[in-house]
Amino acid sequence: MPEIADLRQALIDVGRRFDARGWVAAGGGNFSARLDARTALVTASGPHKGLLTPGDFVAVDIDSGTCNAGKPSYETGLHLAVYRRLPDVGAVLHTHGPAATRISRRDGKNVVLRGYEVQKALPGAPDPARTCTVPVFDNDQDIARLAGRLETRLRSEPLLAGCLIAGHGLYAWGTTVAQARNRVEALEFMFQCELDEEQVKP
Repeated sequence: MPEIADLRQALIDVGRRFDARGWVAAGGGNFSARLDARTALVTASGPHKGLLTPGDFVAVDIDSGTCNAGKPSYETGLHLAVYRRLPDVGAVLHTHGPAATRISRRDGKNVVLRGYEVQKALPGAPDPARTCTVPVFDNDQDIARLAGRLETRLRSEPLLAGCLIAGHGLYAWGTTVAQARNRVEALEFMFQCELDEEQVKP
């Protein structure tokens, strides 16, 4: 497994990159990386994700959600649900990008993507001719309940690369921080393309 200092720095770098793109404004979003089979490193509650320091992370037990020190993000349960259900996942990134947030508010429960070369960044590197579906969950301030719904979905669809929370934003994951970052970028790109196309339709 990667060293804890390397994981912290990778998440700090992601925060700066996403902040420059306007995807974690006003302290929004949260990030995590798997330390080992039992523990995840999660951003602490409060810090702006574009200004993270090595002290802004908390080690959390994946099964119980407990930690020895610090206060992890309020939405930590969603990260842990992914780690419990998908043991190969090494990082989970949550952003509040405008395109993801806007598209999550459309009618319907899924965002269907097709015809994009960048779909190859998703699990299985799907051919652009294939349809990729990103599920949308209703927002819920009860994180345990929302995490339970996500974990149930992952039992039936283990190859998902991410999901949307309505009016809230995107969760995406990968085997490494770099892969999760690339999937966030790919999904945000496709979401923006979908919205742009809707605007030009007669």
